[in-house]
Amino acid sequence: MTAAPAPDAAPRPVRVVVLDHTAQLGGAELALLRTVRALDPAAVEVTVVLFADGPLAGRLRDAGVAVRVLHLDPRIAQTDRAAAGRSAVGAARSAAATLPFVARLARLLRDLQPDVVHTTSLKADVLGLPAARLARRPLVWHVHDRIAEDYLPAPVARVLRVLARRGPRHVVVNSHATARTLLPLPRGWTLAYPGLAPEQVAADPAARPAPATPVIGLVGRVSPTKGQREFVAAAALLAERFPDARFRVVGAALFEEQAYEVELRAQVAALGLTDRVELTGWVADPVGEIDRLSVLVHASPVPEPFGQVVVEGMARGVPVVATAGGGVDEIAVAADGTPRCLVVAPRDVPALAEAVARVLDRPEEAAARADRAWKDVQADYAVARTAERLTAVWRRVARPARG
Repeated sequence: MTAAPAPDAAPRPVRVVVLDHTAQLGGAELALLRTVRALDPAAVEVTVVLFADGPLAGRLRDAGVAVRVLHLDPRIAQTDRAAAGRSAVGAARSAAATLPFVARLARLLRDLQPDVVHTTSLKADVLGLPAARLARRPLVWHVHDRIAEDYLPAPVARVLRVLARRGPRHVVVNSHATARTLLPLPRGWTLAYPGLAPEQVAADPAARPAPATPVIGLVGRVSPTKGQREFVAAAALLAERFPDARFRVVGAALFEEQAYEVELRAQVAALGLTDRVELTGWVADPVGEIDRLSVLVHASPVPEPFGQVVVEGMARGVPVVATAGGGVDEIAVAADGTPRCLVVAPRDVPALAEAVARVLDRPEEAAARADRAWKDVQADYAVARTAERLTAVWRRVARPARG
């Protein structure tokens, strides 16, 4: 018989197992990495279970996080959202193919004995639901995607909304915009913005060397949802007006989006911009890339769940031009109504080009706006706040299971 802890003894840390289907360094995965680094080890004991091996596993281990890799069939792991929603028969076959994996995952969860299972990608949400049930562990979904028909195939969005309302014990969202696509959530939800690590915030933006000639850049995964095509089209409109300007597309295609990157390079060549637009590919230091810019552009043609790169640009004191919608609307304006960046309608290439031109033509106005944004985001989007909110959720959800 185990002795009960003394009444004044500190409670043991909450044991949390985090599930993610990918080990690539996407936005949600980088946010996870920052968050686990910020957790108080006296309050939370984390193990991350990845459904593939890759760079995220090494980064987590370097941060002192326990990592387990449970391999999911790559054909399932790499299926994109559009393919998942094309056919009910195909979806049923994919679901049947995951059953052995779900059984293995449930066994691993029983072995790890977490107080809470926390899923942080859509595939992990879906696969973690039956596995957590089989292991009899409470589940928290962390949703980083807008569950809407303009962002996901309609059948996928409908199924995910039903599951979110009936499956997990609690849902964490990365923005109010994401929450609105899921409501009502009868079991409750919590907002936890993807937090900025201290090293992402410039100590003094005024000390950042100004580029000798204008450099306009878009930073992020090369994908149709990120707006590189619209950015290049806007560059064509700006190239003659600002003959010294250079344009940078920073990032690489992940998952099944390499064909889009090939099309993008062809677009650059067709517009005669090969010597003006650089596609850098993957970079190890996105902060350094942002610091090189005169203007950071966010050009997503569909509403973003959050808009992490917008916050990252503001944290470096770089003027930002962004497309409206989704979580960007929450970032773009301060609580008192003061704009933190210029905002244009999605897919409006002339408006995007004109907003960039305004930043370049009115540098003092742009600098004042960027300075206000830099001050705001340090308070609103600190990773310490994210870690505190998640810890509170895990404690609350774990309490019934821990008795």
